[in-house]
Amino acid sequence: MSGDVKLTKLASCAGCGAKVGAGQLAQLFEGFAAPRDPNLLVGFDHADDAAVYRLTDRLSIVQTVDFFPPMVDDPFTFGQVAAANALSDIYAMGGVPVTALNVMAVPEDMPAKAVREILRGGLSKVTEAGASLAGGHSIYDDEPKYGMAVTGTLDPARIVRNDAAQAGDVLVYTKPLGIGVATTALKGGVATPALEQAAVRAMTELNRCASEVMRRFATHACTDITGFGVLGHTLEMAQGAGLAAELDSRAFRLLPGVLELAEAGVLPAAVYRNRSFAEAHVDPGATPLALQDLLFDPQTSGGLMIAVAPADADALVAALAAEGVPAQAVGCMRPYAAAQAQAGEKRIRLV
Repeated sequence: MSGDVKLTKLASCAGCGAKVGAGQLAQLFEGFAAPRDPNLLVGFDHADDAAVYRLTDRLSIVQTVDFFPPMVDDPFTFGQVAAANALSDIYAMGGVPVTALNVMAVPEDMPAKAVREILRGGLSKVTEAGASLAGGHSIYDDEPKYGMAVTGTLDPARIVRNDAAQAGDVLVYTKPLGIGVATTALKGGVATPALEQAAVRAMTELNRCASEVMRRFATHACTDITGFGVLGHTLEMAQGAGLAAELDSRAFRLLPGVLELAEAGVLPAAVYRNRSFAEAHVDPGATPLALQDLLFDPQTSGGLMIAVAPADADALVAALAAEGVPAQAVGCMRPYAAAQAQAGEKRIRLV
């Protein structure tokens, strides 16, 4: 490890677990006037993954920025994870990354070799994505943070939003769950080598392939599962589309050992923030508490949650598997009428 720096010891929280809670974000933006430019197809008034601006009838740009404190000790790996996480927003919208700018804060006394390794890790993922690193901005801070502002391209007629799911759509998820619990265990020194390896593999995997494959099918909506967890992001999908969601809590793949860690109370603080935001809209049924916690768990560089037409669901899962993405169907979207809301029926039901 570069300069024997233990990055996680310099951070008060890890990765997407540092994200401001969804409920607090909504309050911060409350009362702001929505943008009126007709070419701004997706802006801050939508709870979507990235902004989309139309340049011509055939071309739009899609933009995002994402950065966070370290969730692993190795600087190169941290750079890879942060870059993969930022690129994911472009993939979730169905876009293709074109350029990236570094966003970095580091302590003044951090060894130069460690800083270079973070940057080298980020560059490796931008290169893998087929994009170009075009510069960036850095400042000194007691707590290290790193990420990227990414710009991609997208046909405005083919935007994959997070609020366009249709009743009956099957929900397909593309990565294992438990990343927040895993990084908390890593920070606390209680993660097994198998869990560390699996978590790093999941966090550094680009969502590029999953995005390319989903665009070949009748995909109606998509979001990447990050700081708000499965239940927070799925709630945004359901509310945006005016629908309800049913999730099979046992259909998700889990990182090795995270269920036992959750049962032992090894949870990031963001689990409680996410629960506070979303639990009023969730019917947990008989789902065990630890499994519920994993569905509230913040996922740093998590997978894509894809809402696909039921006729294409099996073919999508098979196509993803053929490309090395072991995705699984984890639920479906259901109608949600005013009468259901008045009767107190929850937006999300766990089975």
